[in-house]
Amino acid sequence: MSQDDCTGPEGSGSPGSAFDIPTDVAGLEGLAATGRAPVGSLAPAAPAASPAAQPVLGSGQLEAVSIGELTLESGVSLPVTVAYRHDGPGPGAPQVLVIHALTGSADAAGDWWEPVIGPGRALDTSQVGVLCANLLGGRYGTTGPTSDDPATGVPYDRSFPQPTARDQSAMLWALADRLGIARFALVAGGSLGGMVAQEVAILRPGAIGRLTVLGAPAAAGAMAIGWNHIQLELIEALGERGLEIARQLAMTTYRSEADFDGRFGRKVEANGRFSVSSYLDYQGEKILGRFDPETYRVLVRVMDSHDVGRGRGGIREAFRALAAAGTGITGIGIEGDILFGPEQVRTLVGEAVGAGVDASYREISSSKGHDAFLIEWGQMTEFLRDALDDGLVRVGQRVAATA
Repeated sequence: MSQDDCTGPEGSGSPGSAFDIPTDVAGLEGLAATGRAPVGSLAPAAPAASPAAQPVLGSGQLEAVSIGELTLESGVSLPVTVAYRHDGPGPGAPQVLVIHALTGSADAAGDWWEPVIGPGRALDTSQVGVLCANLLGGRYGTTGPTSDDPATGVPYDRSFPQPTARDQSAMLWALADRLGIARFALVAGGSLGGMVAQEVAILRPGAIGRLTVLGAPAAAGAMAIGWNHIQLELIEALGERGLEIARQLAMTTYRSEADFDGRFGRKVEANGRFSVSSYLDYQGEKILGRFDPETYRVLVRVMDSHDVGRGRGGIREAFRALAAAGTGITGIGIEGDILFGPEQVRTLVGEAVGAGVDASYREISSSKGHDAFLIEWGQMTEFLRDALDDGLVRVGQRVAATA
């Protein structure tokens, strides 16, 4: 899923939308040195950051903390540093966990979900704490392929052990434990983030009020795996040039036919090239400034392996743990999404209902395709506010029952 899609050459070169990753990407170099970085900053190359001696809450800045050794599903153990951002009050107040998509960072509140996080917004940081972390295997401060392997002193690169969404959820719970956060009123994520969010909830169902999954299935489907296969083959054959082309392919799955027709049509640039071709070239070049082939490969494989029913007797059986705990689910599909279409989210909700979960389906109305959860802020505000309100009630009832 794209989190840097919306500016760049198209037609006259005007901005394509209201959303974009900043082009000034020096910030996490500062995080690596100090444990902090300016709000909204990213890095073109970010090895695992130097962790702070004591974890910090409520700073509204990028932080880093060691969570010690993490044992993966594969049996491999490795020391993990996590880059995160926490806004709002600490564990004495309700908490929200937000999880990023494929090429995202921990800076949800200052960057890719900034319109819905903050005082008076859907995730109101005057009332609740909001936590977001760079996922295991990521590029922006958390241990991943570009981090130094302590055994060799050089970056892991291809030797980095392949994690799963369950490993990433275990990392998030280890971070929460380190920060003293015992429960979340709401866990929300889109695309890859929605996959990991499901695993977070299933790992500790009694600690979650409501799970909100945006544009993500309960198990990755064949079409998405096929598109990912083509991208990985390009990277395998061509390295950085392959990543550039893979990103161009991916961008066509993050938007809709209606969006591309409306934005580009058959417009031609002064050099005679179609505007859509110039736009895709720009997006391919842009990913090279902030990502690398091995990190991309690792995270795409996490998506491919996603299946909440694996080893649990199927999807419905996996969701029974949420039903037993009284955890609610909101599945949010996206009109025109060709990557993880509305029917896949409806299926997730149907399986959850079949398991006895209080689950509901909602849909973002948009011509933007899969990326609508990063663009349609009015609808996102309504959906997230409703989900948080419900999660607060559920967590409050559990706390009262154990008092």
